[in-house]
Amino acid sequence: MEREGDRPVPRGAIVEIAVDGETEPVAVKLGMWISNTKSRSDRLDADQLDALAKLGMKWA
Repeated sequence: MEREGDRPVPRGAIVEIAVDGETEPVAVKLGMWISNTKSRSDRLDADQLDALAKLGMKWA
């Protein structure tokens, strides 16, 4: 959200993040993860939905 603001994340979006213990950034298919999570949101528990809502996920 910080990087792109309030715009939707395209399904093909890939971001690189630093991971402890890794020397190189790790590529994360963020757009695909959001799309899959959104389509399966009925399987998330209340804590998971609450955490996503706190991150600004309006569909959560």
